[in-house]
Amino acid sequence: MNAEDAGAEDAGAEEAAAVREFWQGLGLPGLIDVHTHFMPKNVLDKVWAYFDAAGPLVNRPWPITYREAEAQRVQRLRDFGVRAFTSMLYPHKPGMAGWLNAWAADFAARTPDCLHTATFFPEPGAAGYVARAIEDGARVFKAHVQVGGYDPTDARLDEVWGLLADTGTPVVTHCGSGPVPGKFTGPGPIGAVLDRHPGLVLVVAHLGMPEYRDFLDLAERHPSVRLDTTIAFTDFAEADVPFPRADLPRLRGLRERVLLGSDFPNIPYRYVHQLEALAGLGLGEDWLRSVCRDNAAALFHLS
Repeated sequence: MNAEDAGAEDAGAEEAAAVREFWQGLGLPGLIDVHTHFMPKNVLDKVWAYFDAAGPLVNRPWPITYREAEAQRVQRLRDFGVRAFTSMLYPHKPGMAGWLNAWAADFAARTPDCLHTATFFPEPGAAGYVARAIEDGARVFKAHVQVGGYDPTDARLDEVWGLLADTGTPVVTHCGSGPVPGKFTGPGPIGAVLDRHPGLVLVVAHLGMPEYRDFLDLAERHPSVRLDTTIAFTDFAEADVPFPRADLPRLRGLRERVLLGSDFPNIPYRYVHQLEALAGLGLGEDWLRSVCRDNAAALFHLS
């Protein structure tokens, strides 16, 4: 091992120790992260290249902190003490979702601490492959309205949302307008879906950034709605779209419906920073315990 590799290994061990110290200090048995990305290598390589180029949907420098092989990334989460995580993956065009779901099913089968994740796109047959994914054990879905560029109220998705609502299967959805607004982002389109399917277990990614208040309103109106913390409150987010501090009491009030998300590995800072940012809100240890593990454990029936 050369000096550079040894230094990286030492830094990794130091960070893992810091993450574990965080959750051990809360008396937790570990973390549950509902927003981590694992996908086929050729797809992830393209995602990383898009971030490297600061493409139009990113529109700012966004270095990838954990640019590692799949096995290394899985092991890193385990070293952090992340007891369960997801393989958030998503299509940007028709014909992708089926084979992404096949890959994700295989990944979950060989990665028992990964919650079997699936996805969909507004296309003929979407309800069929979503039903099959649920039958095959999918426990959470990912919908990316911004990257997919689709209207969540598209008639081809009505049966999909209905299936997810009827089965109580959570769907982590990027529907806020950050980093760059899309034609169908914001609370309006996804709010119309919730009005049609009020039992839908919608997990709003990134707390709905930057429309934080609108998505807090949505969560307060719909008891089935959750919010994930992905990127929110970090220095990276606060520089451009700070969370309104006057709304922190509302976030405290939604304690049982806020879930830890990180966007690992596609983050421009160290994993521990997300945890430090949450602790820095001053919402208390009970809130942190709920967010960092207990809410997700209840949602996914994890011991």
